[in-house]
Amino acid sequence: MIQTFFGSLLEVLEPQTMLMMLIGIAIGFVVGILPGLGGSVTLALMLPFTYDMEPVQAFAFLLGMWVVTATTGDITSVLFGVPGEATAAATVFDGYPMTKRGEAGRAVAAALFSSALGAVLGAVFLALAVPVMRPIVLAFGPPEFFILTLLGLTFVVSLSGRNVLKGFLMAAFGMVIALVGIDPQAGVPRYAFGQLYLWDGIDLVAMVVGLFGGAEVLQLMLSKSAIAKNKGLDNPYAGIRQGIRESFTHFPVVVRSSAIGIGIGIIPGMGGSVSQFIAYGNAQQMSKHPEEFGKGSIEGIIAAGANNNAKDSGSLIPTIAFGIPGSVGTAVLLGAFLIQGLNPGPEMLTTSVNVTFSMVWITVLSNIVAVSVSLLLLRQLVKLTFIPGTWLVPFLLVLLGIGAYTASNSFLDIFVMLAAAVIGVACIHWDWPRVPFLLAVVLGGLAERYLFLSYSLHGWSWLAEPTVIGMLVVMALVAGWPYYRSFRSRRAATTPADAGKEQVTHE
Repeated sequence: MIQTFFGSLLEVLEPQTMLMMLIGIAIGFVVGILPGLGGSVTLALMLPFTYDMEPVQAFAFLLGMWVVTATTGDITSVLFGVPGEATAAATVFDGYPMTKRGEAGRAVAAALFSSALGAVLGAVFLALAVPVMRPIVLAFGPPEFFILTLLGLTFVVSLSGRNVLKGFLMAAFGMVIALVGIDPQAGVPRYAFGQLYLWDGIDLVAMVVGLFGGAEVLQLMLSKSAIAKNKGLDNPYAGIRQGIRESFTHFPVVVRSSAIGIGIGIIPGMGGSVSQFIAYGNAQQMSKHPEEFGKGSIEGIIAAGANNNAKDSGSLIPTIAFGIPGSVGTAVLLGAFLIQGLNPGPEMLTTSVNVTFSMVWITVLSNIVAVSVSLLLLRQLVKLTFIPGTWLVPFLLVLLGIGAYTASNSFLDIFVMLAAAVIGVACIHWDWPRVPFLLAVVLGGLAERYLFLSYSLHGWSWLAEPTVIGMLVVMALVAGWPYYRSFRSRRAATTPADAGKEQVTHE
């Protein structure tokens, strides 16, 4: 295992692999700085370009791009109070006030360097998790994997916002879409409507490109103003060394925030924003100067920055070990596994463990490169944020068309992409969650296969297995938790009113 771990580093350091990683880092740089795009959207746009790549090269390109968006998203959060990424929102609270005080360099340096430290800690945990997860995964059979796929969907549905019913309906719709194509057991077409194109099912890449990329590009097209308007930065380099030193001074904050990011990243559906706000709240509770938070606290910036990257490594763990994406980005990344012919689970921890370990090295190296370049090109990066959103749309529309067509060299894939974009825009407009739909499409085929294998091998007796019963109980608790929380909040809201009525009656 140790030999494979260091051998995977040599694979990553090969010239062609390094070139693909640097290209991914460059794309992630721009995406992270420009608000309106996200790491998951860019992954969806770039996914088709990995068809002819080797697995390590493909993940060097995609993973290098994805993790860098989380790092550079802190730059606009600090400089202009505009989160470059949704998961960089908490960085705004203290970063932008420091910029207005003339401490932009110190704040950016602290955010970027704490992000790099969080990425390293997350990567170390990911590497250590592989030997631990390996025997657990190998002990699981088809019944356990079937329940795990349902458990992952349940997590996402239960955390899909204020209306859990919407999340459930979107997941059910995704399951129906996953059934389109040839029945793997009976060998007959399902929901093909006489169209030969649908015999292979709905193309996953075209659907992801449209659902996230197409929808977000249409939203960006509606923006007609510049991304940032505040140009009052005289010396963005001031205080950089101090910010780097403070990342080490407050290293316990880095460790705690990274641990929170890893822990919550492992739980499917929780999301990076939730993780960052929890880490930010924890840092405020543990701080000796909690009154400074929200007014320019360096601890608040460090907590948000460290959490931002550690969560990505955490979300990779359930994706690699069980095929259950821990976030939207890893849900899209799961499509890359399928494109490369890799099956998450035992294969990624045995025969393809070198690919898994290469992800650890890619995460570390990408963040080191991103932070170094960010600090060197800070003044030039500031200018990028004044590009109007509408200027980016033509380029992105070309990428959408190429991405959808190259999935299987079929013009019908472009229509699938457009249909998925319409669904994505409708979901944004009417506040319907897209993630349960995407995960159901991705996991639907896996769930069907594991259910068939479970029944073929064990009949229905597998439902009585202790591990299966335990996971079913967890699933029930996860599904019922939002309703219990809603009941408690309603009860807490009505209790003071009832107490007031009783007091008036008594008087």
